[in-house]
Amino acid sequence: MTSSDRPMNDADPGTQVGRRLTLRRPDDWHVHLRDDHMLAGVVNYTARQFARAIVMPNLSPPIITVAAAKGYRARILSAVEPGLTFEPLMTCYLTDTIDAGEVERGFSEGVFTACKLYPAHATTNSDHGVTDIRNIHRVLEVMQRIGMPLLVHGEVTDRHIDIFDREAVFIESILAKLIEDFPALKVVFEHITTADAVAFVEAGASNLAATITPHHLAINRNAMFDGGIRPHFYCLPIAKRETHRLALRRAATSGSAKFFLGTDSAPHTAGDKEAACGCAGIFNAPFAMESYAKSFDEEGALHRLEAFASENGARFYGLPLNEGLVVIERQDVNVPSRLATSSSEIVPFHAGEKLGWRFVPHDEPV
Repeated sequence: MTSSDRPMNDADPGTQVGRRLTLRRPDDWHVHLRDDHMLAGVVNYTARQFARAIVMPNLSPPIITVAAAKGYRARILSAVEPGLTFEPLMTCYLTDTIDAGEVERGFSEGVFTACKLYPAHATTNSDHGVTDIRNIHRVLEVMQRIGMPLLVHGEVTDRHIDIFDREAVFIESILAKLIEDFPALKVVFEHITTADAVAFVEAGASNLAATITPHHLAINRNAMFDGGIRPHFYCLPIAKRETHRLALRRAATSGSAKFFLGTDSAPHTAGDKEAACGCAGIFNAPFAMESYAKSFDEEGALHRLEAFASENGARFYGLPLNEGLVVIERQDVNVPSRLATSSSEIVPFHAGEKLGWRFVPHDEPV
């Protein structure tokens, strides 16, 4: 019996009782935690809401060895507040010259959970990314054999391709051929933004899935130009037309096990966003579950939020479901315009807005 089929009562996760929604503790299957001072300033926003998170490896230098992943994981855990239970799941950054043996060793030792494919120059700190998919065929063969997931940033980087078309072109020119060449490879098409991606994932085999962010459910590309340039809505992949946003909402709330939560929370300082050449990324971790709840509520699909947030991803990765519960309650929450860290300020997603849901902190009684 799935969470959407269970009768509603206080004992069952995934149910709404009065003004409260009780869920199995969710996971974030795509997050950027950065490093150093920024890591210390942002990691606990994720750790308060999520039991586990797939941590992106696009640091400078990128995480390409087992030793580097172990070191990064230790830094993350040392920055987590006492009393919070949080497990960072580490990923390996694929390069043209990545060592297949190192990838396999990291997976067998439980250090690497997955590998991340960034097309070179596709997004933040992707300069070391893959220039031609054929350069990593040996690694993909190993990953297919050992059951290691491939996480894909699905955009081409050709300058002559319109930025709003780069995901659709990637599907046609790269991803379809990759899946044809490696039919048993587990692939997560990350932070999808188009109806094209939804249709591609839906038509694929069970070893193809996708993550969907809270911001791509909430905004379309108009948000970046509402009354002027709005740099805090600029992210990669970039938000698309309203028709694509609606396709994402349909997919996320459909109950399909192929779609699950991945925030792609990507913090930058306010100054780095509000610049002549502003950075791509939306920092949604502080109110991630509230934002997802808002979208699911608007679609009349709160009964399917638990599967999307807490079940589908774990099952795809072959990991156990979390045993703990969390609560989201109907209550207005004013999102601050800026959040201070030890060395900077960051503008969160929904800054200055009022959200109708509140995540109950772990230190409050359920």
